[in-house]
Amino acid sequence: MRSKNKFAFWHWPTDQLFLHLRSRQGGLTSQEATYRLHHYGLNLLKPPKQGRGLVLFLSQFKSPLILLLLGAAILSVSLGGRTDATIILAIVILSGVLGFFQERGALNALEELLRAVENKTAVLRDGKEVELSNEKIVPGDIVVLRAGDLVPADCVLLESTHLFVNEASLTGESSPVEKRPGPSPLERPHLERTNSLFLGTMVASGCGTAIVVATGQGTEYSHLVEQIRFRPPETAFELGVRKFGFFLLQVTLVIVIFIFAVNVYLQKPFIESLLFALAIAVGLTPQLLPAIISVNLSHGARQMAAKKVIVRRLPSIENFGQMNVLCTDKTGTITTGKLELATAVGIDGSPSDKASLYGFLNAHFQGGYTNPLDQAILAHATHSAADWEKIDEIPYDFIRKRLSIVVRKQGQTLLISKGAVPQILSLCDQVELSDGTLAPFAEHKERIDAYFEEKSRSGFRTLSLAYGSSSEEEHLTFLGFLHFTDPIKPDTVEVISELKKKGVHLKILTGDHSSVAAQVATQLGIHHTFLISGEELKTVSDEALHKIVYQKNIFAQLEPNQKERIILSLRQAGNVVGYLGDGINDVSALHSADVGIAVDSGADAAKEAADIILLEKELSVLRVGIEEGRRTFINTMKYVYMATSANFGNMFSMAGISLFLPFLPLLPKQVLLTNFFSDLPEMALATDRVDSERIEKPVKWDFHVIRRFMVLFGLLNSLADYATFAFLFFYFHADQTLFQSGWFVENVVSAVLVVLAIRTRRFLFSSKPSSPLILAVLIVAIGTLFLPYTSFGALFGLAPIPLALYLMIGSITLVYIALVEVAKRLFFRSLH
Repeated sequence: MRSKNKFAFWHWPTDQLFLHLRSRQGGLTSQEATYRLHHYGLNLLKPPKQGRGLVLFLSQFKSPLILLLLGAAILSVSLGGRTDATIILAIVILSGVLGFFQERGALNALEELLRAVENKTAVLRDGKEVELSNEKIVPGDIVVLRAGDLVPADCVLLESTHLFVNEASLTGESSPVEKRPGPSPLERPHLERTNSLFLGTMVASGCGTAIVVATGQGTEYSHLVEQIRFRPPETAFELGVRKFGFFLLQVTLVIVIFIFAVNVYLQKPFIESLLFALAIAVGLTPQLLPAIISVNLSHGARQMAAKKVIVRRLPSIENFGQMNVLCTDKTGTITTGKLELATAVGIDGSPSDKASLYGFLNAHFQGGYTNPLDQAILAHATHSAADWEKIDEIPYDFIRKRLSIVVRKQGQTLLISKGAVPQILSLCDQVELSDGTLAPFAEHKERIDAYFEEKSRSGFRTLSLAYGSSSEEEHLTFLGFLHFTDPIKPDTVEVISELKKKGVHLKILTGDHSSVAAQVATQLGIHHTFLISGEELKTVSDEALHKIVYQKNIFAQLEPNQKERIILSLRQAGNVVGYLGDGINDVSALHSADVGIAVDSGADAAKEAADIILLEKELSVLRVGIEEGRRTFINTMKYVYMATSANFGNMFSMAGISLFLPFLPLLPKQVLLTNFFSDLPEMALATDRVDSERIEKPVKWDFHVIRRFMVLFGLLNSLADYATFAFLFFYFHADQTLFQSGWFVENVVSAVLVVLAIRTRRFLFSSKPSSPLILAVLIVAIGTLFLPYTSFGALFGLAPIPLALYLMIGSITLVYIALVEVAKRLFFRSLH
């Protein structure tokens, strides 16, 4: 529910805020928080949906064709055709129930998966800092925010240290803005309040504590979302499905109107002709496609979750299957990500205890987000910070590329700056030599640069250290270097080779120095000519970049906006691009990629921007996820191929035979039952096996291929129908009941058995279907053969048919499947 704390919180002093919100510096108690959670509701932009099941059920009948059919059936009841109309209504409702349970299961499965990767925030509860799910945060909570955190609710800042927040989600402005505690003027617009933090924004650098003033629907972000009614852009697959649906609808309407007009012209009963035409329209449109897609994607998401890949947005699975370029940082994917501090050295490269101490103090006292470099320094430390007091901090950001702290010991103030070598050198005007004496920086710059290049070529990641006596980053003394090792993972070369065989080309986008990246490239067997630096890219035009991103595989010394530029250039060239990143500097790249992939241990902002989350930062896990994504996509496409070709064939058959029959070729209820029986095996496609060669290359939605497939195999289906018509006419001299019963059996049996042929590009018997699919096919086929002899069949106007007709149906079906096998080989061979 919407927060009730509507007051000028930005203008109030801290003590008034605490009083109004009945909170305190140490945060709420667990008991207070539980009461407020019940009072205010979960911290969600949308309240938990009530009656979702009913809405989902009713959505199964939203198709205009189904609504027309239901209306015609009700009209038929009023005109005396109660039994047939009741059966039609029952089949339509039963089809809706089937789709409802499939889609509900898919949605429930997705919600369960998303709970595994929910974002959390550090909150003070009972005076202690604890990690809580963002949805459980309530007004009055005290939250602790660090670089990389998402702001979980609307807050007022209580304390901050060089806190900068990215408010692009609210303003569209990508540059972070500084936030400071202290009341803002009453009349100031909300985006100009320097003490206010808003849900949906991200801490870019620094840290701070804040008190929550509004949650969920009471936040500014909620109001913005409500105004713009934001809807995520369609994926290529969703766009393809929608366009193809419109195409099928147009074709269906033209032929159905033709069939209806012909039947009326031939003076067949008007209401029965209308019901027949509408039943064909419903039967010939793949109305279960949304449910099939949901079921397949959900099944794929569960399979991927078992392999440590969590899908946050189901439609992204199809982009995952289409992905042919993967961009990634090297740390933790190419390398182990377990950085170790190899040594701390002075300007001459000899071990320096002072450099080791200053590096430790900087890592120990920094209050920003935890990073692997600082963790490695602390793990290696033999020093103590007991005699030191932290005075101030200038947090790390991706423009300055350094972090400085101000500390005091025995009355002496010291600034220690640690960061990328070029950025630290730019602040220095002198150096400390190994004997402790100071010398002008200019005299030793070439020596420092040469040493740095040598270590970078050896594969070391290197940070530099400088210090000063003031609290400003200026006129510093260069002290030395910190060298880190991050070895290549043992299986990296093999996994990269396997990804390449599967049509996925790897490109490394790193902020590391070019020499470090070149050393990694050498270990991976990539020639150094395939490397380019961010500095070189600054002078490259967008047109020239298209060629460069195709030629180069390693991009070094990149800034965050350059990663985004490279990804957009790759996409403009027609590639489907995935990006794997886990830091706050990766957010823009994750947004820009077709598939944003983050790691569960990464920054909250990165996870929120991602479509897919890896529970382990391993390329091998990603490879498995790609394979599963392709299986899911292919199984979805199987339904599209089967449904469209069968529907087109039936439509062509009914349109043609209606011209020659004095009666309807099938009763409306028989048309719907045919459609229902045909859909049952196709609901099992989510579990079907996929031939191994099909997942070796990226898969794509191709409207033209589907249309060609629909026409060719639809005509083969219709050929089998016309062969059945010929035998019924000229051999069996069938009356209306026998004709309808015979074609019903042939239509259903051939439709479900041909599923086993169309599901694979291989020869029918060299590709094993899944057990659920085989079982569904056999149950429907055998059940259909016996149906004319049952009282249930009699309800649908079916009558027993002679053994000779069964033999004829079996022969026609076998010939039909054989023709499908031949056509299948020729069709798919023509695509290469």
